[in-house]
Amino acid sequence: MGMITDKEMGSKANGSDQWFIDPAPRGAGRFMGRITASGERSFYFRYTTSTGQRDTLPIGGYDPKGRQGYFTLAAARDVAAGWSKQYKNGARDLRHHFAKVETDRLQASEEARHQADTEKRTAEAAEAQAELDKQRRLTVRQVFERWAATELAPHVGGDGKRIGRKDGGQYVREQFERRVFGDFGDIAVVDIRKADVLTILDAVKAEGKLRTANMLLADLKQMFRFAAEREIIEHSPIELISKRKIGGKDIKRDRVLSNDELRTLVKQLPAANLNRRTVLGLWLILATGCRIGELMGTVWADAKSTQQTLQAVIDEHNLTQKSGAVQLGYVDLEARTWYLPTTKNQRDHLIHLSDFAFKQFSYLSTLREIDSITGQPLPWVFPDSRGTGPVCIKSFGKQLADRQRSSDERLMNRTKAVDALTLPGGRWTAHELRRTTTTMMSQLGISNDVINECENHIKQGMSGVYIQDRRQAEQVLAFDILGRRLTELASSNT
Repeated sequence: MGMITDKEMGSKANGSDQWFIDPAPRGAGRFMGRITASGERSFYFRYTTSTGQRDTLPIGGYDPKGRQGYFTLAAARDVAAGWSKQYKNGARDLRHHFAKVETDRLQASEEARHQADTEKRTAEAAEAQAELDKQRRLTVRQVFERWAATELAPHVGGDGKRIGRKDGGQYVREQFERRVFGDFGDIAVVDIRKADVLTILDAVKAEGKLRTANMLLADLKQMFRFAAEREIIEHSPIELISKRKIGGKDIKRDRVLSNDELRTLVKQLPAANLNRRTVLGLWLILATGCRIGELMGTVWADAKSTQQTLQAVIDEHNLTQKSGAVQLGYVDLEARTWYLPTTKNQRDHLIHLSDFAFKQFSYLSTLREIDSITGQPLPWVFPDSRGTGPVCIKSFGKQLADRQRSSDERLMNRTKAVDALTLPGGRWTAHELRRTTTTMMSQLGISNDVINECENHIKQGMSGVYIQDRRQAEQVLAFDILGRRLTELASSNT
């Protein structure tokens, strides 16, 4: 019997199985070819197991050109030769041997995959730790920028309320640039110690700026808490520093003008050489209890159609002045209302104009100026010198402060009437007038809850959650009562 040939493997099917066998020495197994009754052609390897039984292993189908998935005669013979070698070397049960080899291969593959996964997780953990270490090495300036973008920049929260600083954190940034970044800006925040912060604050105290020191401490605490919450540092190094140790406890002003002082003020105003709008503004603060920024942001109701443009002007004004105090509001003389869409408390506020308040705004309407470019009336009740926006609240405050000085405290190029508005109870500001309004309302028998609504104070505790009534009708009565009292005071010296 000779070696299997391609000619034999190409023989025609004859209706029964045809087998062709290569000669081989005993104990080496046999390479075999087969043509089935239907004409299928395949190769096999036959051997005797360790128990003396014959076993035949398929090698694969035959194709003389070796198409993919098929074997040429030579290729199949090479496979059989390899199996024969393993058989002669002791693998007497090839089927079990190959199954074990496959199992070992799959197990090795699984172990390799597991090892690769372990190495990947280890690498990812190392990368995460490296990133965490990198974060923990963020500098003070880098942490500030992240804090400013997240907490100080004004934006709208999920509840629809505005959060962040109205000036976008500009004031805080300037304080940090001036007092913090110079020595500590490029130091890793994790390396900052309490002693470093105290060095900064002590320098501010040495300047005599105790309130500034307290404000800087509060901002530094917020920034370090922000860093601790994000695990940039383990804990804030200054959490236990108190204002009492820095600038002292903040003193709450409680200055209120008495009725006698208001009568005195009526006498003093004509000789104080104040801008006429300023005088009217003083009476409006007393008549409405408004904040100075709300007064300065007032526009006439006929400008409401340009609300978006006006709000943009006020936002830019606040940014320039590093303040968020000025708030847009509309005065409607026909409806006798002053409506603020949003306020410091982030809610709207409707103020009823008493006869007294109506009189002041009516006078202001006669002072309304014309835009030199458009020829249209200016929207601003208190326009700046260019008519492009509201008067700065600092300008208003300076007019009052300049008239409550001693003669030797007069500032260059300022009013000569340095003591024209000095009152027996001491220095007073526009905000003292707002506090005076509250006190007068209380003296007139108006209930505290109505006063709080007139001043646009938010209710505290559970009342603020469950009682949503703004007591609008009672506010109207309260403002009218107050207006009549102010009319009496203003006319008592005429």
